[in-house]
Amino acid sequence: MLKRMLIALGMSERSVDELLAELNKTHRHANAVAFASSLQRLGLKHEDVVNVLRRIGIDDITISSIFNVVDEERIKSAYGRVVEIFIQ
Repeated sequence: MLKRMLIALGMSERSVDELLAELNKTHRHANAVAFASSLQRLGLKHEDVVNVLRRIGIDDITISSIFNVVDEERIKSAYGRVVEIFIQ
């Protein structure tokens, strides 16, 4: 099911096979943030990744949290460590 869905969304069969091979190494368990990041790296648009996550049973609140972490990790990797400051 997942393979057909990802191919229908425009991923190449080779990319899908590589992704599924990685999932099989971990007995089809994956960190949701890493999974979403991988899908984006492999060329899926944000909306398509959201649809994939919904189809595998993740609720919208959790999906929003996943993308918050994905965005934080992207910022950290691009600009170094992000530090919160409070100015009073």
